Amino acid sequence: MASTFKSHDTAISEILKDIDSGTNQLPDFQRGWVWDDERICALIASITNSYPVGALMFLEYGGDSVRFKHRTFTGNTAKASSPEILVLDGQQRLTSIYNAMFCRTPVPTQTGKKEKIERFYYLNIRLSLSTNNDREDAVVSMPTDKIRRKDYFAREIDLDLSTKEKEFEHHHFPLNIVYDTMAAQKWMNDYQKHHNYDSEILEQYARFTTDVLMPVQTYKVPVITLGKDTPKEAVCQVFENVNTGGVSLTVFELVTAAFAADNFPLRDDWYGSEDADGVREQGRFDYMVSKNILLAAISDVDFLVAMTLLTRYNLKKQNLDAPAVACKKQDVLKLELEDYKNFKEELTEGFIDAANFIYGEQRIFKARDLPYTTQLIPLAVLFALLKKRTHDVTVRDKLSRWYWCGILGEMYGGANETRYANDVTGVMSWLDGGDEPDTIARANFHSIRLLSLQSRLSAAYKGVMALILKTKAQDFISGKEMDFTAFLNENIDIHHVFPRHYCEMKNIEKRKWNSIVNKTPLSSSTNRIIGGNAPSVYLKKIEKDGRVSGYALNNFLATHSLNAEHMRADNFDEYFIDRAKSLLTLISNAMGKPALGLSGEDVIKEFGTNLNE
Repeated sequence: MASTFKSHDTAISEILKDIDSGTNQLPDFQRGWVWDDERICALIASITNSYPVGALMFLEYGGDSVRFKHRTFTGNTAKASSPEILVLDGQQRLTSIYNAMFCRTPVPTQTGKKEKIERFYYLNIRLSLSTNNDREDAVVSMPTDKIRRKDYFAREIDLDLSTKEKEFEHHHFPLNIVYDTMAAQKWMNDYQKHHNYDSEILEQYARFTTDVLMPVQTYKVPVITLGKDTPKEAVCQVFENVNTGGVSLTVFELVTAAFAADNFPLRDDWYGSEDADGVREQGRFDYMVSKNILLAAISDVDFLVAMTLLTRYNLKKQNLDAPAVACKKQDVLKLELEDYKNFKEELTEGFIDAANFIYGEQRIFKARDLPYTTQLIPLAVLFALLKKRTHDVTVRDKLSRWYWCGILGEMYGGANETRYANDVTGVMSWLDGGDEPDTIARANFHSIRLLSLQSRLSAAYKGVMALILKTKAQDFISGKEMDFTAFLNENIDIHHVFPRHYCEMKNIEKRKWNSIVNKTPLSSSTNRIIGGNAPSVYLKKIEKDGRVSGYALNNFLATHSLNAEHMRADNFDEYFIDRAKSLLTLISNAMGKPALGLSGEDVIKEFGTNLNE
């Protein structure tokens, strides 16, 4: 297989000239230049010592697969034209060198504390030739007036390089002319003349030219250049590989750059924008969240993945010879702008309808309580494809079963791109009379899993809580159904039924009392009354305070699948078995298949009985 890149050493002077002319530019997905003053000084010192500063990676621009929006380097004020090269790796180093050692204007940088400053850079000729000093000591950073002062109030001058004569007087060579051979030579001639061609100055000049100036002017760096036919997915992978020290490039940023080449502002479409008067225009994300708060969990990449699924499915439906439905990174990067424009509104409504389905029928009210954010992706695509068919009760029941199999079978916990594609095609086929989709066919819930559901980090844990809310669970005191309003106003959260303090005092096994079997959604006020008391104590307290009758309270408990008789007797073991059976019934009904292991040896050992009885 032929190599996709070439490598060679290139003079930094030639690279800087190409940056200045606009031949070399940056892809728009590159983040801004952020190097501080101290780091720039260290880089200059390395170059003047002829130390390596790392390889650069370029991408030839102009191929069919490489069409990104591009921009010139910081400091380049020339009108941008189409580049020949995009710099994938080396932006920070090249921008620092270009601004400090090529541009004649002050370098816009920052202090170590991120305070914005502007600087000119010099080499102290004498210190740069000294064997007793670190070369970094010879690199001098000066403010814009080229006068360095000793104190905060700027009274006493420490170093003044404000004129050319003062540069000569203090033996400081301005680094921003180092790659302008004629300007550098004239400065050195004038430097010697200023000192009346003193023999010591002449000798110093010769050494500086030989040991410092010429090595800098001929300094080379290794450059790896990717060919213009390199596919976008490879560009994305390469960029991530060479930027391991920074923030990884996202697919959204790369697609944004690709769409920008056709003058479509994807970032503005998603996040919104401000006009010249500062008036903010709502983006797609804000619009979606305004329609359903669950969609705050959706990322820009999630939307593009869903868009790829939707467009690929429609294409495959129209042409059986079209590529398979898929949404891996390389597939998302092949997303066409026209497809995005054609389906963006349709998919937006698909996400809103999917979120309303989860919120209204599956009783999940907050983004943090979503068992799997990822499952929203195929669900949104399904709603976008089905449109009015989702009004059919049979269709919604099937979607509900698929959704719960994904959650309780814990099918969406890993790399999901293949599952997304299989579920979109599988559910659509199933709704048209085909076989059950893979997620339903493979999903199972083992009874013993109840004991290991200990925290809301688990999707199944969140799912079981949602199932309890779905049965229209009522607050122990008010009897209010825990709908969205109550969920917010009453500060509903998950709490122990047999409180922790009581269980620890009775030496009940933590694996049992801290499991999902001993938890239920309760209001904060109800939980305060429960405290650390035994159920028999807090139930009597609720009744004694005249808040609710014993009969009504028993009914409220039943909506949580809680056995009032066992709770009033503080019989944890019987309560625990009964609640486990009730929860397994909810789970089995939601998945449309029985839980596994009801009569297994491990279940009998842990629960002390057969849960199938």
